[in-house]
Amino acid sequence: MENKGLTQGLVQVYTGLGKGKTTSALGQALRAIGHGLRVYMGCFFKKRPVGELNAAKKYLQNNLTIEQFGPSRFIEKGEQTKEDKRIIDNAFQRARKVLLSGKYDIVILDEFNRAVDLKLIDLETVLELIKEKPPHVELILTGRGAHPEIVKIADLVTEMLNIKHPLAAGVNARRGIEY
Repeated sequence: MENKGLTQGLVQVYTGLGKGKTTSALGQALRAIGHGLRVYMGCFFKKRPVGELNAAKKYLQNNLTIEQFGPSRFIEKGEQTKEDKRIIDNAFQRARKVLLSGKYDIVILDEFNRAVDLKLIDLETVLELIKEKPPHVELILTGRGAHPEIVKIADLVTEMLNIKHPLAAGVNARRGIEY
């Protein structure tokens, strides 16, 4: 299918404590690829193998570029290290370069909100990045804890609610379901 690109790119945010933020972003990517659009996904906290990313890499490899950055562990507030900051800063610089290149129609920054929430990325730097976004590029930011300022300037915000989850009942994360 011929890529005619986007004429208007907006900012989307998928946030909240519920499940499905990354999967929703990949669903948007799949829809876009079906229309011949080019998609980039930079994953800020998913260095380890994750089912949906593995499938996307395997089946969409010619239409979707995925880069996974570390750290690979889940970081709680107060557990950030200088090494985490360095890794996330490098990932941010790469994502910024990709976004501003105009090579992609959609740029997904997965778990990006979490990096901002953990103060591994400065909010002002993010707001500046959003202002610099080329007008024809759709920017999708996922991750829990989206900053109110980012929510305010986004064009679409979806909050995933965690009403009930098997983890709370002691069921471990299951391969193919939770990761």
